[in-house]
Amino acid sequence: MTQTNEENAPDTLQTPTHEAALTRVETAIGNGDLLTLFGRCTVEYDGRAESYLGPGDRLVVLKPDGTTLVHTEEGQKPVNWQPPGGTVSAELVDGRLRVGSRRDSPSESLDVHFEELRQVSSFDVTDAKELSLAGTEEDLRQRILDDPDLVERGFTPLATERQTAAGAIDIYGKDADGITTVVELKRKRVGPDAVGQLRRYVDALHRDLHAGAEVRGVLVAPSVTERARSMLAESGLEFVSLAP
Repeated sequence: MTQTNEENAPDTLQTPTHEAALTRVETAIGNGDLLTLFGRCTVEYDGRAESYLGPGDRLVVLKPDGTTLVHTEEGQKPVNWQPPGGTVSAELVDGRLRVGSRRDSPSESLDVHFEELRQVSSFDVTDAKELSLAGTEEDLRQRILDDPDLVERGFTPLATERQTAAGAIDIYGKDADGITTVVELKRKRVGPDAVGQLRRYVDALHRDLHAGAEVRGVLVAPSVTERARSMLAESGLEFVSLAP
């Protein structure tokens, strides 16, 4: 059963199949969501040492920054964990869900193999600390209007909230070569949804402008997920890392 109540409520699967859980986990990782999984699993660590945790009921937490935590029913500390900076992934191994985190420096991996899944939940989380540091999209817009070179040298803003068939463009302008440039602003780490939104704006402008007009798309945000970065490259769109 899936529960999706109000905005920002957790997106939860109860006793999902391994295939359904994989789909949910992959979507959440791509969106930069926080994930929790509860079920019967085994845990393997390989790196500075090797360890194996036999079958048992555990709570697994996967954070957007790569942190991975494995909790049992006792104690405040995880029994296994990976610090921030790892790459989180998921796959089916012999028809069962495996989630894990890998780091290159030092080289280490943590793999959780689920025998049974009782709950998978994803959360679109922005905590108070991030809000305090990141500000709002309007703060980010004003920062760029005050110093357009933050997007790139020679960028000239021409309008804000320019309407298109796909919606309002945050900042519409020209680059140093006079090429029409769409700038989409996000105040926090973003995933594929933001890339799709930018692509729709670029396509809408292609239809609005004269035939053969070149249109660039630039996503401005503090950071993007790896999946979003790949989608940007595939779509010929660009990314600028900038916080409000």
